[in-house]
Amino acid sequence: MATVELRFSAQPEHVRTARLVAAAVARRAGVDEAVLDEVRLAVGEACSRAVGLHRSHGITAPVAVFLIEEEKSFSIEVGDEVPGPGADGSVPGGVSGRRDDAPGVGPDEPEPDADGDGEDEMGLAVISGLVDDVEVRSGADGGVIRMSWPKTPATVL
Repeated sequence: MATVELRFSAQPEHVRTARLVAAAVARRAGVDEAVLDEVRLAVGEACSRAVGLHRSHGITAPVAVFLIEEEKSFSIEVGDEVPGPGADGSVPGGVSGRRDDAPGVGPDEPEPDADGDGEDEMGLAVISGLVDDVEVRSGADGGVIRMSWPKTPATVL
């Protein structure tokens, strides 16, 4: 299993670079050419979402992207460091598991604006429409969007 790790400062101008790197690594890993546009768009949405979350919560840590080549699939994980709902113990079961809602507001976190919540939900909806195998997790250390695509079987000549 080969992994490429990419970290970039939470600036919107770096999202394009993440998209290009993800598409190049996906191509090399054997993802079908017809799916590469979906990979590029999904990574762009996930990275834009992470950048927006970092900026709205005043987090200066970099956004992390892991490009993982497995035997039969290619996965991308985009992580942010914004604690999810219930990370402070206020929401039972909110520390981990599948995430279907916008980030919560903890006692030491600035309240995100209403527009940010809508953009967050829209980004997740776009990603879900582009990727068949997607998982969204949130915990005390931040959130992760994991997206997977099948690899094209190598043809034997």
